[in-house]
Amino acid sequence: MLSVVKRWFNDIFSSTEVVSLFFSIVIGIGVFYFLSNTLMPLLVAIVLAYLLDGLSDRLCKCKIPRMASIVIVFLLFIVSCLIIIFALLPLLTKQITAFVGQLPSMLGQGQDLLAQLPKLYPEFFNDLQIAEISNSIRYAITSIGQDVLSYSVANVINIFAVLVYAFLIPMMIFFLLKDKKEIIVWAQNFMPYKPILAKKIFKEVDLKISSYIRGKFIEIMLVWLTSFILFISFGLKFSFLLSFLVGLSVIIPFVGVVLVTIPIIFIAYIQFGMVPLFGYLLLGHAIIQIVDGNVIVPILFSEVVNLHPLAIIVAVLFFGGIWGVWGIFFAIPLATLFHSIINSWQNAQQRETINPKNPL
Repeated sequence: MLSVVKRWFNDIFSSTEVVSLFFSIVIGIGVFYFLSNTLMPLLVAIVLAYLLDGLSDRLCKCKIPRMASIVIVFLLFIVSCLIIIFALLPLLTKQITAFVGQLPSMLGQGQDLLAQLPKLYPEFFNDLQIAEISNSIRYAITSIGQDVLSYSVANVINIFAVLVYAFLIPMMIFFLLKDKKEIIVWAQNFMPYKPILAKKIFKEVDLKISSYIRGKFIEIMLVWLTSFILFISFGLKFSFLLSFLVGLSVIIPFVGVVLVTIPIIFIAYIQFGMVPLFGYLLLGHAIIQIVDGNVIVPILFSEVVNLHPLAIIVAVLFFGGIWGVWGIFFAIPLATLFHSIINSWQNAQQRETINPKNPL
């Protein structure tokens, strides 16, 4: 038994490249897992700097000096943040406040409409089912309200930390862009061997992840805009808030669309009742989701995400369980990274089998 384990161990770790990659992955996972809360501002800055660096490189290809391109991209980032903070957030906050204020009356109207279902459709609903649905909705709303209240109190307590991070993160982004080469060289000094395999993986993953994130941003904006046009044309209340949630729902594969459809059905049913207009609105929402899944996604992500749907679901559950919302957002890029690591690992083993060097 020990000989089998030893042979397997030697086969797996027969290459110095594989050993170097393995320890780098273990150390990286350990740092992110145990220090993720402490290092979250740095991680956010690294991700944003990575995205902005792609735009800076494109400007450099247009014969704009590196430093000038960094300044241009950084200023665009600051302006975008200011627009979000002073234009979009107030509108979202206003609609959220209005929704919370109208929620009790909406629940009362919803219960009245639910009570009419056994009379209108006795073959599908009875009084016991409606009572159970009403109790479930009331319990869910109460739980959500308590969570929102506790979250709001926690945010008030941490407002000073948020202000500090709002200053530190842009500063870190600027220096990460400005001193990218020096930082990479410094990080490579901690590698036990020359990171040849890691460089190959980074080149492969860099194109996929950058294309994925850019494509996901475009998808969010398209779904948000089309949903807003649909909702506003039907006169649906809280159109901006609901369309924003629909846009963000594309971040969570498969599950997001189901979660965001629930408040749409609830608000539309309260506002319109069981009339043809209610069905037309849901039909339009379904068409947007179908077009997104069968037209927009294949165009934006062809040959970028070659993952099985089950692997995507597992990645969302795994990384979401470890890092929460950030893990859900980066589930597919991280799954793509691990997929590339496994493929490169196997290729390195095959090369070592053909031409063995430095066996352990």
